[in-house]
Amino acid sequence: MIYINYLCNGQWNMGLGSLGETHGFGVTVWGPELGKVGGVLDLFSSRRRGELMGMAASSYYSAQMVRAIPDDGRRYETVHGELLVTPAPIAWHQEVISRLGMRIRLFLERYPVGHLFASPADISYPVGHLFASPADISWGPDILVQPDLFVVQMDQAKKMEWSQMKDLLLAVEVLSPSTARYDRFTKRRLYQDIGIPLYWIVDLNAKCVEIWKPDQLFPEVAAESVTWSPTGVSDELIVGMEELFRPL
Repeated sequence: MIYINYLCNGQWNMGLGSLGETHGFGVTVWGPELGKVGGVLDLFSSRRRGELMGMAASSYYSAQMVRAIPDDGRRYETVHGELLVTPAPIAWHQEVISRLGMRIRLFLERYPVGHLFASPADISYPVGHLFASPADISWGPDILVQPDLFVVQMDQAKKMEWSQMKDLLLAVEVLSPSTARYDRFTKRRLYQDIGIPLYWIVDLNAKCVEIWKPDQLFPEVAAESVTWSPTGVSDELIVGMEELFRPL
């Protein structure tokens, strides 16, 4: 039994009960105090948001449920039903994303193999697309992720539909204290299982990049520079750590 805030007939109610069938946020709730009612769970009251901040909730969340969460400035994702909640990023996080995104964008102007999507704003370019989270990348009913930066194959990116974007050429996450476990374990294993050929984890504190490929058990750590050479391109992108992490 759990205490549940639920919406029924236009009013919020609270009672002790259990959860039944779920359809997005619509549920059937029953228990000694509730009888049986249909309603919508309030999973995002101030108390619940505090419990969810920086950790995964114990309940199962589908991609549909995550899409229905009201916008409160946080990033919500789900990986095999585990809810991942990330607070608004710090300024240095966004600065490093901007620098790395600019280098990838310039590379894609020369070699338009895909579209670049990034957080936090939607910016279009002739040969790439620098998109913002909130994005909506999903490989199943209980998966929805929003990488900080990601390059999508050009034919899929041109459709401008999240549901059509399945094949990522590169995924990048920038670590923060609240996302380290997600980025290094939960999302890393997902990206490897899906077969994303290259996944970079940018460590702001250590000033390095962890490089993951689908078959690796341990990452390569780039302390001097990181390289991307997509299939079909004879050249390579090289980003130096000194350049990436230089002070303002």
